[in-house]
Formats: sequence, C-alpha cells, structure tokens
Amino acid sequence: MALAVAYSRALDGLNAPPVIVEVHIAGGLPSLTLVGLPDTEVKEARDRVRAAIVNSGFEFPAKRITVNLAPADLPKESGRFDLPIALGILAASGQLPGKTLADYEFAGELSLSGELRSIRGALAMALQAGDGGKTFVLPTTSAGEAALVESCTVLAANSLLEVCAHLAGQSALLPATTINAENAPVFADLSEVRGQSQAKRALEIAAAGNHSLLMIGPPGSGKSMLAARLPGLMPALDKAAARSSAAVLSLIGQFKPEHFGRRPYRSPHHTASAVALVGGGNPPRPGEISLAHMGVLFLDELTEFDRKVLETLREPLESGRIHIARAARQAEFPAEFQLVAAMNPCPCGFSGHASGKCRCTPDQIARYRGKLSGPFLDRIDLLIEVPALPAEALAGQADGESSATVRSRVENALERQQSRQQQANARLTPAHVAHFCTPDAAGAALLKQAMSRLDLSARAWHRILKVARTIADLAASPEVRAPHVAEAIQYRRLAGG
Repeated sequence: MALAVAYSRALDGLNAPPVIVEVHIAGGLPSLTLVGLPDTEVKEARDRVRAAIVNSGFEFPAKRITVNLAPADLPKESGRFDLPIALGILAASGQLPGKTLADYEFAGELSLSGELRSIRGALAMALQAGDGGKTFVLPTTSAGEAALVESCTVLAANSLLEVCAHLAGQSALLPATTINAENAPVFADLSEVRGQSQAKRALEIAAAGNHSLLMIGPPGSGKSMLAARLPGLMPALDKAAARSSAAVLSLIGQFKPEHFGRRPYRSPHHTASAVALVGGGNPPRPGEISLAHMGVLFLDELTEFDRKVLETLREPLESGRIHIARAARQAEFPAEFQLVAAMNPCPCGFSGHASGKCRCTPDQIARYRGKLSGPFLDRIDLLIEVPALPAEALAGQADGESSATVRSRVENALERQQSRQQQANARLTPAHVAHFCTPDAAGAALLKQAMSRLDLSARAWHRILKVARTIADLAASPEVRAPHVAEAIQYRRLAGG
C-alpha cells in the first residue's frame, strides 16, 4: 500500500495528546519530507530512520516519501517519533502488514543500527495511552516506568527488527515489567542530629501538616542536616500521588522505577534562575518546584537567591500548581511541594553568636533580611532560630528520637486530617480554617492579643490556626486549645508582621 498510518503521542506539558503518523509513498525523485510542525530533533529523524531501516535488513524506498505528523498545529519535539515513522514507511512500502498498526501506539528513538533508545515522558504518555485502549510499544529502557500504569498494556522492544517481527506475527514482544520499588527507602535519621530540640519539634510539625519551614541560624548549626531528614519523617506516598510525582520526573528523564513511591528531595543552588525554579522554556519544561511535587524543596542560603526568583514562588505556594504562559505555548504543572529554607541571621552569619564575633551593623542586617519580602515571608508557616550548639552538646551522646518514632506520630496526625477534611492542614482554604481550626475561648483571646502586638496579617492569622490545628493533631486533641495556639504563635515571631 502507498499510504500507512501509525499512532504515537506527543508531550504538551504533563499532557500526552495523540499524534497520527501518516506516511505516503509516491513516484518522483527520492526524498523524505516531514511536515506537521516538527522541531529540529524530529527533522533529524530522516537520517536516523533511513540508516535504521537499512541496517535492520529492510529496503528503504527510493521514492518520494511524505510523513505527516497530525495534528499540524501541535509542536512535535524529541526523537520519540522515529519508531512510528520507520514502521509507517515499512508498511507503506509493503514490507510490513499495515493493518496491524491500528492496534498499537509507538514511541522510541532509533539508533543508526536499528536499536531502540530510551525516551523522556514514557510514564506520562502511558497514563493517557491506557485511556485509548491501544497497546503501547516502547524501548525496553523506558517500558519499565510505563508498566507502572496498570490500565495500559505495555510491550518492551530492543530494536526495530523486534517490533517488525511482532507485527508480522513471527515473534511476540513480551509485556514490560517494572523494577520493584524499594520497600524501605533509607533516609538520614533524625537521631543523628544532636541538640536542636526546638528545630526537631518544628520539623515534626512541618511533616505532620505539610507546612513550609524557614530556619535561621549561623553556619554549622545543623540547618541542612535537619532539612535532609524531613523526607524520612513523612509517610510513603500512595499510588495516585506516587504516579503524579513520577510523571513529572519522567518528563525530564530523571524517574527511576525502583524509587517509585519515594518522596522527591530537590535542593537547587542559589544561582538558579526563575525558569529553572518554576519551569519554562520552549517547549515548556517543569522546574524544581514541580520536580519536588509531593516531596521537599530545600532552598539553602535563601537570601542569596535573586529576590525576583523567590517572588515567583508565592503563587504556587498557595495553589499547588504553576501555569506557564508563553506567546505560542501554555502549560500547567503540579507543584504541591513542601518548602524548607535556610538562611544566616546576618551577612557574616554570626549575629547573636555566643562568641560575639559578628561586626555587622543594624543597617547591614536590616538590608540583608530585607532581601526577603513581607508577602513571601507571610506564606511560610514556621519560622525558627537554629542556634549554634555548645561544645558539650556536640561531645555528648546522640540520644534523640529516631525518624521512625517521629514518623509514627506524623502518620497518626495525617490520618486524623484525612478522616476529618481529606487533605493536609497546610492546604486548608479560609472556609475550612473557620470550620476545622476554630480555637477555644482562651486560644481565641491569645491569638487576638498576638495579632495586635506582633502586627500580623490576615494571612498570618490563618497560618497560625493551621499550625495550631496540626499541633493539636499531634497531641490527639479534637479541639484547638490555648497551648496549641501559643506554640503556633512562637513560630511567627520572626516574621515581623
């Protein structure tokens, strides 16, 4: 037949719209033309496909070949269309039964020898390929992550020749199997951190309610150590949340099937740009806040980040999503991350240190802390000081609670939140706060007094109540009482309003 049709999928943000690969062979001078808004990587498929077909033992037609990637207004990128293009050429030239292509979707980059190479976004494509009812054929190196989608039948292939043998009924491809996720991911243990009882308490509260946390302290006080131990205090992800996190990581080729269900931990350098942090580019790619979806985003040396970069975090901290709008493309990525940040108290880092070696003037300290805007600080739930440890604390034995012990309390608190409101306390709307977080009379009076003395905003009011609700959940208290409110207020004193 002179016309053949194969099916594949593109990537548009986290969506994977279907792509119809139409191949037509006609008389004329030998040529291979690609249409349908292909980018440079797709255009280069002409040379890869030609070499792969010849080196796989087939004949490349010496005719005029036109390949249309429909729909024409959807940009096509990467080498994932190599495999369906090659199969379409073979079917259109009569070297492969064309009718069998209708039952499958294909994606894979071809090497010059005909071997299949891995592609980005296999899991994201499989999530939507399963809805179409077709079997998905992928390179073996990418099929493992796609096999995590139970609704999609995934076949793994190592080469173009294996796919052709399967379609011709000579040798069937085997269903893809995924690597079993590690049952107990190894995280750094909280018991290794000596002293810092208040910081450990704040870390437990942050884990129990998915609250954001800012730690202020001199160099070497343990801020980075504490942040690295937060994922170990959080419960494992359920399947839906794990798939959502894995799909984002799959878009940039960083997902590993053996890490399925593990909360991501991202710590970008302070030189990161706004695009690197929130996402962007052409085509739009997810940034660090989306790669940390359902996990932890740790920003060390917070004041060294560009102020405009930090301001871009304000909206996703509230909504849990980021919408990237460009002139020709738009994309939306999930961004339900838990922000943990650390900073020094002053430019030299030793303000308030017992040694008294800080020589920063009040004006220098004010300018240093002024790098963080009030609206940005207002969106952080917990602000704590992490002081330098005395020599006695460092020389003593580590006797703190283990991560497993704290995690059991965190899991119990999160179970109470799920049964009460079906979400973590940090995600409560103002209406939910009024319904679930109303304190008793003594707590309400205490909060009113604190709002007046500390000159806190309405947003801070709601955040104090959310934190107080989490503290009450950790204490297995059905009500938010004055001691819970008092502790929550302490975590807002450094905000300065």
